[in-house]
This record gives sequence, structure tokens and C-alpha cells, in this order.
Amino acid sequence: MGAANVIPGVSGGTIALITGIFERLINAIKSFDLTAIKLLLTGKIKEFIKHVDLYFLIAVFAGMVASVVSLAKILEFLFLNYPVFVWAFFFGLILASVYFVGKSISKWSISVIVTFIVGTAAALSISVLNPATQNDSFLYLIICGVVAICSMILPGLSGSFILILLGNYQLVMIQAVNELDLKIIFPVMIGAIGGLIVFSHVLSWIYKRYKDQTIAILTGFILGSLGILWPWQNNVYLKDESGNLILKEGEKIVQSTVKYIPESFNTEVIIATVLMIIGIITISLIEKIAGNQN
Repeated sequence: MGAANVIPGVSGGTIALITGIFERLINAIKSFDLTAIKLLLTGKIKEFIKHVDLYFLIAVFAGMVASVVSLAKILEFLFLNYPVFVWAFFFGLILASVYFVGKSISKWSISVIVTFIVGTAAALSISVLNPATQNDSFLYLIICGVVAICSMILPGLSGSFILILLGNYQLVMIQAVNELDLKIIFPVMIGAIGGLIVFSHVLSWIYKRYKDQTIAILTGFILGSLGILWPWQNNVYLKDESGNLILKEGEKIVQSTVKYIPESFNTEVIIATVLMIIGIITISLIEKIAGNQN
């Protein structure tokens, strides 16, 4: 989940859904309620641990933190030098996710089909939005934490891509993580923790009462997010009226991306296609292992 959340366009929630821990994760997070506080304050530690499924949460979040910290520098290098290949692998991974998440729907009723279409349309709409400019104010970073963490646990909505739209992906996921800049990390964490607890209650309530519709809209989110991950894309940078690049702190500002289809079947296309297939196989293996564990 941590590895997925670092990649713009890939959701850790998708991995949680495929591996079968999504509902348990949501229920564990929402169990941080008044009962949990009462158990903790009265010294009933064993009951508290059981109530919040603490060992499970420690395992998941420790893995996520370790993955984010260890992969930040590697992904920065890969995106800089081999962007097409990185996008290709994750395109295949998410493409396979559409099938494996969608197949868990028990009955395709009219309401399920409608929510699937709504989810797809919503993700497609988000994918064509233009990114905002970078903002390191305390309140804005808290908002980034809230919005990003909610999208991170929603299958099909990438927290990293949302941070790109908010203008703070480079600042939060690359710069702050690599430099352990607590002035950036602290307000983001405040927003993330608060947003996660509140949003988990809402999501759990909906999931229990409208399971097929929830999975359908999440499948739509995943399908709609494929446009973000298309390997062949060029950045369009912000320019002034004279056509000169506008720089912020020496960096070019991405206005939008333009997708294109390669004109020839060259070595790059072959390698990218192979990586797409590897991505599909990876998700297939993860789903099979998860099924065996269950």
C-alpha cells in the first residue's frame, strides 16, 4: 500500500481491496472512538488493543511508512530517467485491478451499473484537472493531509495524484520525505490522522449497507484513473503571455499533460509493453496469494 501511494495515479486502497484487507482496515481505523479512549484512560490496555485491532494496524502502517521512506529516492530517480517504463508497469497493474475488484460484485443491478459509470466519470474528470501551484502554508498542508489520506484509502483515487492537483506532490512526497522536513510533514500528518478517522466512519457505514454499489463506484474510480497512468505523455509547462516559461523557485510549473500514441513499435514500446504484462501478472499473483491466505 505504501509503494502504491507514492505513485501518482495508483491507490493504496486498490491494493487493500485486492488483498482482502480493505474492510478490516476501515473497521480498525474507525474503532478509534469514545470507547477506545475510555479503555485507554482506564488502563485496560489489552481490551484497547483488541478493540482497535492494534497489531493489524501497526503491521499495515509500519509497512507503509517503511515503503514510502525507502522508495521515495528510488522513484525520484526512476521518474527522472525512465518515466515511460514506470508508468507502463503501473498501468498494467491498475488495468488488472479493474477486473479483480469488479469480479467481487455479487450482482450487477441497475444501481450498481449507474454507480460504476458515476465512479468512472468522476475519476476521468479529476484526471483532466490542471494542478494548482505549490503552497507551504500550515493550514493548506493540513487540508492536503485530509484530502490525500481520504483518497489514499479509496481504491482508484491516488493520494499522490491528488497532491499533484493541490500543487504539493513534490514538496510533500519527495522533498519533505527525503529531507525529513518536519515543518512540512507535521501539518500533513495532523490532517491525515484526523481525516482518516472521520472518513473511515463514513466509508464503513456505506460499505456495510451498499456493498455492491460501493465496490462498483470504486471499480469505476480505478478504471477512470487509467488515463492518469498512460505511459506516453508530455508535460505542458505554464507560460506567460509572451510565451516564456514561468518559474517558481527555479522550477517549471506543470500546467497539464498531453497523452500520445507512439508512432513506431520501437525498443521503448516493447519494454513498456512487457512491463505492462508484468504489472498484470503482479496483481494476479497478489490476488492469488491473498485468496490462499483467506
